[in-house]
Parts: sequence; structure tokens; C-alpha cells
Amino acid sequence: MSIELRNSDRLPEPAGYSHASIAAPGRVVHFAGQIGADADGNHPVGLAAQTERALVNLIDAIEGVGVSIDDVAKLTVYVVGWRESMQAELFAGLGAAGKRTPMPLVPITLVGVQSLFLDESLIEIEAVAVTPAD
Repeated sequence: MSIELRNSDRLPEPAGYSHASIAAPGRVVHFAGQIGADADGNHPVGLAAQTERALVNLIDAIEGVGVSIDDVAKLTVYVVGWRESMQAELFAGLGAAGKRTPMPLVPITLVGVQSLFLDESLIEIEAVAVTPAD
């Protein structure tokens, strides 16, 4: 499956993502949001650590059903109490996870929320992928 990432010259150059992803015909796969907790339900302290864990969990979910990380077309990130001052922590966590498994710079939407399902969760990341049609 080939996903083409594009940027519009009518918009500011994106930092760490793309404006659009274009996928050839295939199957659309939606992945549930993954939080920053380990398999035992333990949450590391801080947004950076939870971001890294959430992305690692999402990668495990993606690869666990036989989808390639390169098939990911879109990410949505939900952060509790988002403020612009939190960018460094968020990027640190994304960068740490990306060192393990590099993610393509797909379109990303960041949404600040009041809370998530578990009180300890600071972040949740969900994905949409497009795989080749069978």
C-alpha cells in the first residue's frame, strides 16, 4: 500500500506532520485510541513518558493486526488540559517512540480535552490506516 504525503504551498510549512495523505483504494482500518499505560495498567509520570508509551501501544496495536506503520494515514491526539507550553513534553515523547519505530509524518490533529476515560491518563492517540484491498 502506498500512502502519498503532501503539503500545500498555500499553508505554512508543517513541523512534524503533513497537511494531507492520499491513499490508493484499499481497506480502511480504524484503531482505538491508546493511552500511556503499560500492560499492567501503570501510567508513567508526565506527559512525555505517557506520550511515548501511548505511541508504542498504538504501534503494537497496528502491527498486532498485520498492518504496517507505513499504512497509517492519519493520527488524532487527545491531551488533557492542553496548553501550548506543553509542546516540548509532547514532542519529546513522540520523538522517543519514533526512535524505536519511525512513524511517517502523516496528518495529525491535536485536541485538548478536559479528561479521558481513566483519571491517570494524560494522552490518548488513535489512528486510521489504509491497507491494500484483498
